[in-house]
Amino acid sequence: MDEKIQERFEARAKILKALAHPTRLFIVDVLSQEKKCVCELTELIGVDMSTVSKHLSILKNAGILQSEKHCSQVFYSLRMPCVCNFFGCIESVMNTLAEEQRELVG
Repeated sequence: MDEKIQERFEARAKILKALAHPTRLFIVDVLSQEKKCVCELTELIGVDMSTVSKHLSILKNAGILQSEKHCSQVFYSLRMPCVCNFFGCIESVMNTLAEEQRELVG
């Protein structure tokens, strides 16, 4: 694998690593519906604001989220809504695996 291909796959892995946490997947799912401020996300997730901020920072650094400041609040939204297409693919894999398990049992 040449250096350019290696860099491309490393960039892909960075995005996947950013998504590879249940809380961050939840955040992306919530933000796929509408933008939210940190305080709203904190309430929905049920953890402290610093933890939510860390998750948001990881997603933003990976290019998945964007933020905008309104007065004293920071609102987050999906920068790349196409990430939700990936969720559909994941659900298909989960459904296929569940069906295979049912066939083994039944």
